[in-house]
Parts: sequence; structure tokens; C-alpha cells
Amino acid sequence: MNGIVENRAVTLGLHIIESGDTVRSTAKKFGISKSTVHKDVSSRLQAINPSLYSEVKKVLEINKSERHIRGGLATKNKYLKLKNRL
Repeated sequence: MNGIVENRAVTLGLHIIESGDTVRSTAKKFGISKSTVHKDVSSRLQAINPSLYSEVKKVLEINKSERHIRGGLATKNKYLKLKNRL
């Protein structure tokens, strides 16, 4: 693997652990696609640094379990904004 890709995978993993960010918000902050973030922190990071991978996996599992709550809040806020415009 290319050294740049390995460094990026580790950097993304550390960012996710420190911030608790989702794959989507991490991709936005680093200016790369969600697919790249997901590939880096799931498969590449597992091969590079298994202990870091396990920590990242825990954070991503928490984010996944809370996903429906964030979606519901986003929908609520959307309709509240529409209501306030009327």
C-alpha cells in the first residue's frame, strides 16, 4: 500500500476517535468522499493498525446505533423551519 494512503487511514481513524464524528462529517472535514473514509477506516486500517481499527469500530457502531435519532431530529428541524417561514 502507498504510504500516503496508510497515513490518511491512520489520520482519519484518530480523528474519528477523538471527535466521535460520523463518516459523513469526517469526509466533509477532510474534503474526500464518504466511500474513501469508509474504505480507509474499515479495511485499510484493519490491516495497518488493528488496535486503532477496533477503537474506530466502536465509535462507528455508536454512530450507527444513533443514526435514526439524528435523522428524526433533522426531519423535525426541517419542518420547524418551514413552519416558521409561513
